[in-house]
Amino acid sequence: MIFEHLRAGGCQSYLVGCAESCAAVLIDPEISLIDRYQAVAAREGLRIRHLVDTHTHADHFSATREVARRLEVPISMHRLSPAPFVDLRLDDGEMLVVGNLRLQVLHTPGHTQDSMCLRVEDRVFTGDTLLMGATGRTDLPTGNPEALYDSLFNRLLQLDPNLKVHPAHEYKGRDHSTIGQEIANNPRLQVRDRAAFVEMMNSLNLSMPTHLTEALRTNMSGGKTVAQMLAEAAATVPFMSLAELKARTEAGGDELIILDVREREAYEAGHIPGAKLLPRGQLELRVNQDLPDPLRRIVACCEFGRISTLATATLREMGYLRAVALDGGMKAWREAGYPLLCGQA
Repeated sequence: MIFEHLRAGGCQSYLVGCAESCAAVLIDPEISLIDRYQAVAAREGLRIRHLVDTHTHADHFSATREVARRLEVPISMHRLSPAPFVDLRLDDGEMLVVGNLRLQVLHTPGHTQDSMCLRVEDRVFTGDTLLMGATGRTDLPTGNPEALYDSLFNRLLQLDPNLKVHPAHEYKGRDHSTIGQEIANNPRLQVRDRAAFVEMMNSLNLSMPTHLTEALRTNMSGGKTVAQMLAEAAATVPFMSLAELKARTEAGGDELIILDVREREAYEAGHIPGAKLLPRGQLELRVNQDLPDPLRRIVACCEFGRISTLATATLREMGYLRAVALDGGMKAWREAGYPLLCGQA
Protein backbone atom coordinates (compact mmCIF):
# COMPACT_ATOMS: atom_id res chain seq x y z
CA MET A 1 0.00 0.00 0.00
CA ILE A 2 1.20 3.49 -0.90
CA PHE A 3 0.18 6.08 1.67
CA GLU A 4 0.48 9.87 1.58
CA HIS A 5 -0.73 12.21 4.34
CA LEU A 6 -1.44 15.77 3.20
CA ARG A 7 -2.29 18.74 5.43
CA ALA A 8 -3.96 22.13 4.96
CA GLY A 9 -3.90 23.80 8.35
CA GLY A 10 -5.82 21.49 10.63
CA CYS A 11 -7.49 19.66 7.74
CA GLN A 12 -6.03 16.22 7.03
CA SER A 13 -6.46 14.33 3.78
CA TYR A 14 -5.05 11.04 2.60
CA LEU A 15 -3.98 9.49 -0.68
CA VAL A 16 -4.06 5.69 -0.47
CA GLY A 17 -2.83 3.68 -3.42
CA CYS A 18 -2.41 0.10 -4.55
CA ALA A 19 1.22 -0.49 -5.48
CA GLU A 20 0.35 -3.31 -7.89
CA SER A 21 -2.41 -1.61 -9.90
CA CYS A 22 -1.37 2.04 -9.32
CA ALA A 23 -5.02 2.87 -8.52
CA ALA A 24 -5.63 5.26 -5.64
CA VAL A 25 -8.37 6.76 -3.48
CA LEU A 26 -8.26 10.32 -2.16
CA ILE A 27 -9.95 10.73 1.23
CA ASP A 28 -11.32 14.05 2.54
CA PRO A 29 -9.60 16.34 0.01
CA GLU A 30 -9.48 20.06 0.80
CA ILE A 31 -9.97 22.72 -1.86
CA SER A 32 -6.63 24.51 -1.43
CA LEU A 33 -4.59 21.36 -2.14
CA ILE A 34 -6.04 20.30 -5.49
CA ASP A 35 -2.87 20.83 -7.51
CA ARG A 36 -0.78 19.18 -4.80
CA TYR A 37 -2.93 16.04 -4.83
CA GLN A 38 -2.38 15.63 -8.54
CA ALA A 39 1.35 16.30 -8.20
CA VAL A 40 1.78 13.75 -5.39
CA ALA A 41 -0.22 11.14 -7.27
CA ALA A 42 1.93 11.68 -10.36
CA ARG A 43 5.12 11.49 -8.29
CA GLU A 44 4.05 8.15 -6.84
CA GLY A 45 2.89 6.82 -10.19
CA LEU A 46 -0.75 6.66 -9.02
CA ARG A 47 -4.00 7.33 -10.83
CA ILE A 48 -6.77 8.64 -8.57
CA ARG A 49 -9.78 6.39 -9.20
CA HIS A 50 -12.05 7.28 -6.27
CA LEU A 51 -12.80 10.37 -4.19
CA VAL A 52 -14.27 10.00 -0.70
CA ASP A 53 -15.66 12.45 1.82
CA THR A 54 -16.12 10.75 5.17
CA HIS A 55 -19.00 13.12 5.96
CA THR A 56 -20.54 16.46 5.01
CA HIS A 57 -17.89 18.91 6.16
CA ALA A 58 -19.05 22.09 7.89
CA ASP A 59 -15.72 23.76 8.63
CA HIS A 60 -13.81 23.61 5.35
CA PHE A 61 -14.41 23.30 1.65
CA SER A 62 -14.29 19.85 0.12
CA ALA A 63 -12.37 19.40 -3.13
CA THR A 64 -14.20 16.28 -4.28
CA ARG A 65 -16.43 18.05 -6.80
CA GLU A 66 -13.59 19.96 -8.45
CA VAL A 67 -11.20 16.98 -8.52
CA ALA A 68 -13.98 14.81 -9.92
CA ARG A 69 -14.56 17.34 -12.68
CA ARG A 70 -10.87 17.49 -13.55
CA LEU A 71 -10.15 13.77 -13.43
CA GLU A 72 -13.58 12.36 -14.34
CA VAL A 73 -13.68 10.01 -11.36
CA PRO A 74 -16.63 9.16 -9.07
CA ILE A 75 -17.38 10.72 -5.69
CA SER A 76 -18.23 8.33 -2.85
CA MET A 77 -20.03 9.16 0.41
CA HIS A 78 -22.37 7.42 2.80
CA ARG A 79 -25.85 6.86 1.41
CA LEU A 80 -27.30 9.45 3.84
CA SER A 81 -25.22 12.27 2.40
CA PRO A 82 -27.49 15.13 1.27
CA ALA A 83 -25.14 16.04 -1.60
CA PRO A 84 -26.91 15.44 -4.94
CA PHE A 85 -23.64 14.98 -6.86
CA VAL A 86 -22.50 11.80 -5.07
CA ASP A 87 -21.93 9.02 -7.62
CA LEU A 88 -21.41 6.04 -5.32
CA ARG A 89 -23.46 5.87 -2.11
CA LEU A 90 -21.93 3.50 0.40
CA ASP A 91 -23.54 1.70 3.33
CA ASP A 92 -22.30 0.04 6.50
CA GLY A 93 -20.39 -3.19 5.88
CA GLU A 94 -19.75 -2.53 2.22
CA MET A 95 -16.32 -2.18 0.65
CA LEU A 96 -14.73 0.23 -1.77
CA VAL A 97 -12.37 -1.65 -4.09
CA VAL A 98 -9.24 0.22 -5.16
CA GLY A 99 -6.98 -2.10 -7.11
CA ASN A 100 -6.06 -4.85 -4.64
CA LEU A 101 -7.07 -2.74 -1.64
CA ARG A 102 -10.38 -3.20 0.16
CA LEU A 103 -11.67 -0.22 2.16
CA GLN A 104 -14.37 -1.36 4.59
CA VAL A 105 -17.15 1.10 5.36
CA LEU A 106 -18.28 1.63 8.96
CA HIS A 107 -21.28 3.89 9.37
CA THR A 108 -20.48 6.02 12.43
CA PRO A 109 -23.15 8.72 12.83
CA GLY A 110 -22.95 11.29 15.58
CA HIS A 111 -20.83 14.15 14.28
CA THR A 112 -23.18 14.09 11.28
CA GLN A 113 -25.76 11.52 10.26
CA ASP A 114 -23.73 10.60 7.17
CA SER A 115 -20.40 10.12 8.98
CA MET A 116 -18.49 7.00 8.07
CA CYS A 117 -15.05 5.56 8.72
CA LEU A 118 -12.91 3.55 6.31
CA ARG A 119 -10.75 0.65 7.45
CA VAL A 120 -7.97 -0.62 5.23
CA GLU A 121 -5.16 -2.98 6.25
CA ASP A 122 -3.49 -1.59 9.41
CA ARG A 123 -5.34 1.73 9.69
CA VAL A 124 -8.72 3.38 9.93
CA PHE A 125 -9.71 6.76 8.56
CA THR A 126 -12.06 8.16 11.17
CA GLY A 127 -13.22 11.43 9.62
CA ASP A 128 -14.51 13.63 12.45
CA THR A 129 -15.94 10.75 14.45
CA LEU A 130 -12.75 10.08 16.41
CA LEU A 131 -9.96 12.65 16.64
CA MET A 132 -6.63 12.45 18.41
CA GLY A 133 -7.42 13.27 22.02
CA ALA A 134 -10.98 14.30 21.18
CA THR A 135 -14.10 13.43 19.20
CA GLY A 136 -16.16 15.20 16.60
CA ARG A 137 -18.59 17.78 17.93
CA THR A 138 -22.32 17.04 17.84
CA ASP A 139 -23.84 20.53 17.82
CA LEU A 140 -23.73 21.12 14.06
CA PRO A 141 -26.51 20.15 11.61
CA THR A 142 -27.52 16.43 11.94
CA GLY A 143 -25.17 15.95 14.93
CA ASN A 144 -26.36 13.58 17.66
CA PRO A 145 -24.44 12.80 20.89
CA GLU A 146 -26.40 9.57 21.50
CA ALA A 147 -25.44 8.30 18.05
CA LEU A 148 -21.83 9.36 18.57
CA TYR A 149 -21.67 7.36 21.82
CA ASP A 150 -22.78 4.22 19.99
CA SER A 151 -20.42 4.84 17.06
CA LEU A 152 -17.47 5.21 19.40
CA PHE A 153 -18.02 2.71 22.20
CA ASN A 154 -19.93 0.09 20.25
CA ARG A 155 -18.10 0.31 16.91
CA LEU A 156 -14.74 2.04 16.63
CA LEU A 157 -13.38 1.19 20.05
CA GLN A 158 -14.17 -2.48 19.47
CA LEU A 159 -11.64 -2.62 16.63
CA ASP A 160 -8.10 -3.92 16.90
CA PRO A 161 -6.31 -1.58 19.36
CA ASN A 162 -3.24 -1.60 17.12
CA LEU A 163 -5.07 0.00 14.20
CA LYS A 164 -3.65 3.40 13.28
CA VAL A 165 -6.11 6.27 13.58
CA HIS A 166 -6.10 8.92 10.83
CA PRO A 167 -8.72 11.63 11.46
CA ALA A 168 -9.93 14.39 9.14
CA HIS A 169 -8.68 17.08 11.53
CA GLU A 170 -5.59 17.43 13.70
CA TYR A 171 -4.30 20.77 14.96
CA LYS A 172 -1.15 19.79 16.89
CA GLY A 173 0.92 18.37 14.06
CA ARG A 174 0.60 14.73 15.09
CA ASP A 175 0.76 12.16 12.32
CA HIS A 176 -1.49 9.43 13.74
CA SER A 177 -2.61 7.64 16.86
CA THR A 178 -3.96 4.14 17.48
CA ILE A 179 -7.27 2.83 18.74
CA GLY A 180 -5.51 1.59 21.87
CA GLN A 181 -3.85 4.93 22.56
CA GLU A 182 -7.17 6.74 22.20
CA ILE A 183 -8.92 4.32 24.56
CA ALA A 184 -6.19 4.92 27.14
CA ASN A 185 -5.58 8.63 26.75
CA ASN A 186 -8.46 10.40 25.03
CA PRO A 187 -10.24 12.45 27.76
CA ARG A 188 -13.67 12.19 26.16
CA LEU A 189 -13.42 8.41 25.93
CA GLN A 190 -12.89 8.18 29.67
CA VAL A 191 -16.53 9.21 30.12
CA ARG A 192 -17.97 5.76 29.51
CA ASP A 193 -21.43 6.26 30.98
CA ARG A 194 -23.87 7.06 28.15
CA ALA A 195 -25.81 9.78 29.98
CA ALA A 196 -22.63 11.44 31.22
CA PHE A 197 -21.11 11.32 27.73
CA VAL A 198 -24.21 12.91 26.20
CA GLU A 199 -24.24 15.61 28.87
CA MET A 200 -20.55 16.31 28.25
CA MET A 201 -21.07 16.67 24.49
CA ASN A 202 -24.08 18.94 25.00
CA SER A 203 -22.07 21.18 27.34
CA LEU A 204 -18.97 21.76 25.20
CA ASN A 205 -20.13 25.26 24.17
CA LEU A 206 -17.79 25.42 21.17
CA SER A 207 -17.60 28.41 18.84
CA MET A 208 -19.13 27.98 15.41
CA PRO A 209 -16.80 27.30 12.44
CA THR A 210 -15.83 30.47 10.60
CA HIS A 211 -17.24 29.39 7.24
CA LEU A 212 -20.14 27.25 8.49
CA THR A 213 -22.86 28.50 6.14
CA GLU A 214 -20.64 28.68 3.07
CA ALA A 215 -19.04 25.31 3.75
CA LEU A 216 -22.38 23.57 4.20
CA ARG A 217 -23.82 25.31 1.16
CA THR A 218 -20.97 24.31 -1.13
CA ASN A 219 -20.34 20.83 0.29
CA MET A 220 -24.02 19.89 0.25
CA SER A 221 -24.92 21.37 -3.12
CA GLY A 222 -21.71 21.35 -5.12
CA GLY A 223 -21.93 25.13 -5.49
CA LYS A 224 -18.86 27.34 -5.67
CA THR A 225 -17.16 29.14 -2.83
CA VAL A 226 -16.53 32.87 -3.06
CA ALA A 227 -12.81 32.14 -3.29
CA GLN A 228 -13.41 29.79 -6.24
CA MET A 229 -15.49 32.39 -8.04
CA LEU A 230 -12.80 35.02 -7.50
CA ALA A 231 -10.03 32.70 -8.65
CA GLU A 232 -11.95 31.75 -11.79
CA ALA A 233 -12.71 35.40 -12.55
CA ALA A 234 -9.10 36.45 -11.94
CA ALA A 235 -7.92 33.81 -14.41
CA THR A 236 -10.03 35.33 -17.19
CA VAL A 237 -9.34 39.06 -16.80
CA PRO A 238 -6.29 41.34 -17.07
CA PHE A 239 -5.40 43.91 -14.41
CA MET A 240 -3.99 47.42 -14.35
CA SER A 241 -1.60 48.61 -11.65
CA LEU A 242 -2.28 51.60 -9.43
CA ALA A 243 0.73 53.46 -10.82
CA GLU A 244 -0.30 52.80 -14.41
CA LEU A 245 -3.82 54.11 -13.82
CA LYS A 246 -2.50 57.17 -11.99
CA ALA A 247 -0.15 57.98 -14.86
CA ARG A 248 -2.92 57.62 -17.42
CA THR A 249 -5.35 59.80 -15.47
CA GLU A 250 -2.71 62.49 -15.07
CA ALA A 251 -1.97 62.38 -18.81
CA GLY A 252 -5.58 63.32 -19.52
CA GLY A 253 -7.63 62.28 -22.51
CA ASP A 254 -10.72 60.13 -22.73
CA GLU A 255 -9.15 56.79 -23.57
CA LEU A 256 -10.22 55.22 -20.28
CA ILE A 257 -13.53 54.84 -18.51
CA ILE A 258 -12.82 54.38 -14.81
CA LEU A 259 -15.81 52.43 -13.54
CA ASP A 260 -16.33 52.51 -9.78
CA VAL A 261 -18.54 49.54 -8.88
CA ARG A 262 -18.94 50.34 -5.16
CA GLU A 263 -22.14 51.68 -3.63
CA ARG A 264 -22.88 55.42 -3.85
CA GLU A 265 -21.99 56.18 -0.22
CA ALA A 266 -18.49 54.71 -0.62
CA TYR A 267 -18.03 56.45 -3.96
CA GLU A 268 -18.99 59.86 -2.57
CA ALA A 269 -16.62 59.42 0.38
CA GLY A 270 -13.73 59.36 -2.06
CA HIS A 271 -13.18 58.18 -5.62
CA ILE A 272 -10.58 58.38 -8.38
CA PRO A 273 -10.89 61.65 -10.29
CA GLY A 274 -13.06 61.14 -13.34
CA ALA A 275 -14.47 57.80 -12.16
CA LYS A 276 -17.99 56.89 -13.21
CA LEU A 277 -20.30 55.29 -10.62
CA LEU A 278 -22.07 52.07 -11.56
CA PRO A 279 -22.69 49.82 -8.52
CA ARG A 280 -22.02 46.13 -9.13
CA GLY A 281 -25.59 45.21 -8.20
CA GLN A 282 -26.91 47.38 -11.06
CA LEU A 283 -24.29 46.45 -13.65
CA GLU A 284 -26.32 44.11 -15.86
CA LEU A 285 -29.38 46.38 -15.76
CA ARG A 286 -27.60 49.63 -16.62
CA VAL A 287 -24.69 48.50 -18.76
CA ASN A 288 -26.29 49.33 -22.12
CA GLN A 289 -27.30 52.77 -20.93
CA ASP A 290 -24.12 53.70 -19.09
CA LEU A 291 -21.55 51.97 -21.33
CA PRO A 292 -22.92 52.31 -24.87
CA ASP A 293 -19.55 51.73 -26.58
CA PRO A 294 -18.30 48.14 -26.07
CA LEU A 295 -14.98 49.05 -27.71
CA ARG A 296 -13.96 51.54 -25.00
CA ARG A 297 -11.27 50.61 -22.51
CA ILE A 298 -12.76 50.20 -19.03
CA VAL A 299 -10.93 49.97 -15.71
CA ALA A 300 -13.22 48.65 -12.95
CA CYS A 301 -12.41 49.44 -9.33
CA CYS A 302 -13.88 48.62 -5.93
CA GLU A 303 -12.69 48.79 -2.32
CA PHE A 304 -10.41 45.74 -2.18
CA GLY A 305 -10.19 44.60 -5.80
CA ARG A 306 -12.46 41.58 -5.44
CA ILE A 307 -15.87 42.83 -6.55
CA SER A 308 -14.23 44.69 -9.43
CA THR A 309 -12.62 41.43 -10.56
CA LEU A 310 -16.05 39.77 -10.71
CA ALA A 311 -17.50 42.84 -12.42
CA THR A 312 -14.73 42.82 -15.03
CA ALA A 313 -15.33 39.15 -15.76
CA THR A 314 -19.02 39.91 -16.24
CA LEU A 315 -18.26 42.84 -18.53
CA ARG A 316 -15.99 40.72 -20.71
CA GLU A 317 -18.65 38.00 -20.91
CA MET A 318 -21.07 40.69 -22.10
CA GLY A 319 -18.75 41.79 -24.90
CA TYR A 320 -16.69 44.55 -23.28
CA LEU A 321 -13.43 42.87 -24.25
CA ARG A 322 -11.22 45.80 -23.22
CA ALA A 323 -12.44 45.77 -19.61
CA VAL A 324 -9.72 45.33 -16.97
CA ALA A 325 -9.68 45.38 -13.16
CA LEU A 326 -7.68 47.71 -10.95
CA ASP A 327 -5.12 45.71 -8.99
CA GLY A 328 -5.44 46.42 -5.26
CA GLY A 329 -8.61 48.49 -5.21
CA MET A 330 -9.41 51.81 -3.59
CA LYS A 331 -7.90 50.85 -0.26
CA ALA A 332 -4.50 50.49 -1.89
CA TRP A 333 -5.08 53.67 -3.92
CA ARG A 334 -5.71 55.67 -0.72
CA GLU A 335 -2.76 54.11 1.09
CA ALA A 336 -0.51 55.09 -1.82
CA GLY A 337 -1.55 58.71 -1.33
CA TYR A 338 -3.01 59.02 -4.81
CA PRO A 339 -5.57 61.78 -5.53
CA LEU A 340 -9.22 61.45 -4.52
CA LEU A 341 -12.37 63.41 -5.17
CA CYS A 342 -15.33 63.50 -2.80
CA GLY A 343 -18.97 64.13 -3.53
CA GLN A 344 -21.58 63.07 -6.03
CA ALA A 345 -21.01 61.62 -9.45
